[in-house]
Amino acid sequence: MTLRVVELFAGVGGFRIGLEGKPGSPRDGKFKVVWANQWEPTTKVQHAAEVYIERWGLKPINGKVNWYSAGDDDVFVNDDINEIPVDDIPSHDLLVGGFPCQDYSVAKTLDKAHGLRGKKGVLWWNIEKILRHHKPKMVLLENVDRLIKSPVKQRGRDFAVMLSCLDELDYVVEWRVINAADYGMPQRRRRVFICAYGPGTETYEALKSGHDPIEWLTEKGVAAKAFPVIGIKDKRIDQNLKSRANGKLTTLSDDFNKAGLPGNRSPFMRSGVMVDNKYHTAELIHQIPREVITIKDVLLPSSKIPDEFFLTPESLMAPKGWIYLKGSKREKRTGTDGFTYGYNEGPVAFPEPLDRPSRTIITGEGGKGASRFKHVVTVSVGKKKLKDLGLDSSKANDVRKKLKMTKTQWVRRLVPEELEELNMFPKGHTKGQPDGKRAFFMGNALVVGIIEILKKHY
Repeated sequence: MTLRVVELFAGVGGFRIGLEGKPGSPRDGKFKVVWANQWEPTTKVQHAAEVYIERWGLKPINGKVNWYSAGDDDVFVNDDINEIPVDDIPSHDLLVGGFPCQDYSVAKTLDKAHGLRGKKGVLWWNIEKILRHHKPKMVLLENVDRLIKSPVKQRGRDFAVMLSCLDELDYVVEWRVINAADYGMPQRRRRVFICAYGPGTETYEALKSGHDPIEWLTEKGVAAKAFPVIGIKDKRIDQNLKSRANGKLTTLSDDFNKAGLPGNRSPFMRSGVMVDNKYHTAELIHQIPREVITIKDVLLPSSKIPDEFFLTPESLMAPKGWIYLKGSKREKRTGTDGFTYGYNEGPVAFPEPLDRPSRTIITGEGGKGASRFKHVVTVSVGKKKLKDLGLDSSKANDVRKKLKMTKTQWVRRLVPEELEELNMFPKGHTKGQPDGKRAFFMGNALVVGIIEILKKHY
């Protein structure tokens, strides 16, 4: 039986690739995306939508602005989800989406992480509205792991509200924070995956019948089968979600963890299940992968790298250049209000270790400007290219000495094709878009391999 899938916040189609295979794959497998939506409110040009439309060969639908199709049961809508009536979304068995995470992301400072009250956090209510109307059998959502402890002043409140909504819609839920690199994938990208199951599904019936929740988290559950663990570090069981809030969602939002737990921590750990308003949560010990894909495994030959991706000696050695930004700091700084304060931060790996999976790709990965967070790697470069780039100068040799490089090595940023491979997308999937946008897409995307493994256990 083929499961009909609706893909929300589709980006450049990571969920679809994970479920169906790369664009052009036969659509007769267990999962088929029948309707997808992507809309970026902060830009006039819908770059991600352009990639999706091109890769899946979609054509405009006559009489429907911003609607595209490649035939029956293959519709893509490039419009604001807030403006789309739920009746326009077809019935489906599985709702998936990596809903916008900027209001929860660690890339934001704590005082600006607004959670469900932020402009993008409120998109949760679009998901809830669709679930309430269509009642799909299953839900699979992805977000940054910070979601389970958002916001700062009420750790776990946002996640509690989401769990409560799913409980009211008669779903059972399991969640798991998965670091892709822990399972051999090429990026240390930690995300929470929320899996919800409705009446009639095997998981719903198993959990409703009283299946041991800790055994479910460690052995029997979908996440446990897909991503095995070898033990438990800590656990909390039989926590009632609404008893603290008299059963009211508004009260839950206002009062959840208001007093705070020791250490300003969330009551939710990095895995858990919720059944009949009770959640059971645990910290798991993952298996150590025997083999991992590393940065070195995805690097292209230097001869195929455009010149602009090689760093200049000047940009490396500048007062606010790459070496400064990547290094440790202990200095006085002055705020916008004139207040002087001490600023300290430790170094980050520079250049990146090539024998490990990459750090998390962020949306600001693209562009020539020096950054603490962009990936920079050491590569071997032919003598002719070194000369053409002016990297045989005394300044360049000073950089080599400082970064402990040989005469035939230099440093560069990662190109979009490499970023795609670190997220396990088909190489060249975003080709045709500006390099900065291609990097932005990968900063927003999930690691496709996670979905490829999860789907085998649905």
